[in-house]
Order: sequence, then C-alpha cells, then structure tokens
Amino acid sequence: MILDVETTSAVPPYEQIRAQITALIMTGALAVGDRLPSIRQLAGDLGLAPGTVARAYRELEQTGLVASRGRHGTVVTDPAHARAPAPDPSHLDEAAATFAAAAGRSGSSLDEAIEAVRRAFEHMQRRTLDATEGRA
Repeated sequence: MILDVETTSAVPPYEQIRAQITALIMTGALAVGDRLPSIRQLAGDLGLAPGTVARAYRELEQTGLVASRGRHGTVVTDPAHARAPAPDPSHLDEAAATFAAAAGRSGSSLDEAIEAVRRAFEHMQRRTLDATEGRA
C-alpha cells in the first residue's frame, strides 16, 4: 500500500490517510479481507504519530470500510456496505482559510488562487490514481 502524506498541506495528515485508503478500497486496489498495516508500522513508515494513523483508521471503521480485529489487525470490509462519512466542512474551511491567507500574502488574485487549487486537486487525483495502479 503506497500512501503519500504531505505534512505541509492544510489538509490534516489523518484526513489524507483516510481519503487515500478510501480511494484504494473503492477502486479495488485493496480488496475485501486485505489487512492494513498496523498503526505503528504505518505511522513509522510515514513519519507520523501513531495517534494520527489511529484517527484515520477509526474514521474508516466508522464508515464501514474497515473493521478492527484487535490483535489480528484492521481489515478491509465490503465497500458496498459502507456508509458515507458525515460531512465535516470545518476541515475544508480551515484549509481554505489557510490557503486564502497565503494567496493574499503572495499578491495572487482570486482567479489565480482558484486556478492553483484546480491544479493541486488534479495533481492529487493523479497521485491517487497512480497509487491505485501501483505506480510510485
């Protein structure tokens, strides 16, 4: 499983992990029954605190995409039975505020800032697609 967390991003690391694992499950790159790395292992691989990975795993479990089996690890469940996560616009609002402030400091116009967001979003989608197809 290849994940890429950008610690300089306004998107919290746990949300990046959650979104990428969700994409891997929904595209079939992770199949039902596949075991996710342990929290400690993934945290170490990504250079993050274990609590960050644990939060991502908790949120994935709350949506029904994975199930925690205690000492037996966390496994992928049938995505057909998954529940959509409850929308939480606060993360997006925080990220937008941080970005807007940075764009304003750089002297960018609103159109330039929006175009930058489009490019970043397309880049993120390409990275997720590459990860699901096994490309680094």
